[in-house]
Amino acid sequence: MSDSNITKNALAESMKKLMSERPFEKISVSDICNDCGINRKSFYYHFRDKYDLVNWIFYVGFIGEMDLSSYRNGWDWLTDICEYFYRERVFYRCALQIEGQNSFQDYLVETTWPIAEFFMKDLLPEGNEENFYLTFIIDALLRSLIRWLSGGYDRELDAGEYMEKLKDIVFRMAVHGGGMDIHP
Repeated sequence: MSDSNITKNALAESMKKLMSERPFEKISVSDICNDCGINRKSFYYHFRDKYDLVNWIFYVGFIGEMDLSSYRNGWDWLTDICEYFYRERVFYRCALQIEGQNSFQDYLVETTWPIAEFFMKDLLPEGNEENFYLTFIIDALLRSLIRWLSGGYDRELDAGEYMEKLKDIVFRMAVHGGGMDIHP
């Protein structure tokens, strides 16, 4: 592993550790650097700010490792992303609380939207309303994912339970909604 990756990973581990201990807004770049023994100059060589570091953690941990050709369908992709988020839920629950123009929620939506669009197109009816359906479904899925990761349902659901509920509601909509042929 290159020195650059060693440094980035050390900073990432420190950020994850610190975010499990206190709110993101109470963590400074100095705190991150002190925790892992890396100087501020090295931090700024690799990252613009602490928001950039959080986004990098997601990108490298999931998006960068994803091989789209390995997924048979959108359900496989969604299951994979849910399992990843569930394993890393402590970090992502904290990351989802970040507010403002550099919020992790915005980055999550921005990076996953094109992938979700790729997989969801096959599930929706074709025609002049295709873009409306696509936007609606992806917005609903991403909002639900954020709510689930944030612990916003009645009880905590593991990734498998969440996916079963998601498949159930989508299948029910398809059967009772008329027309959409969506099968888990």
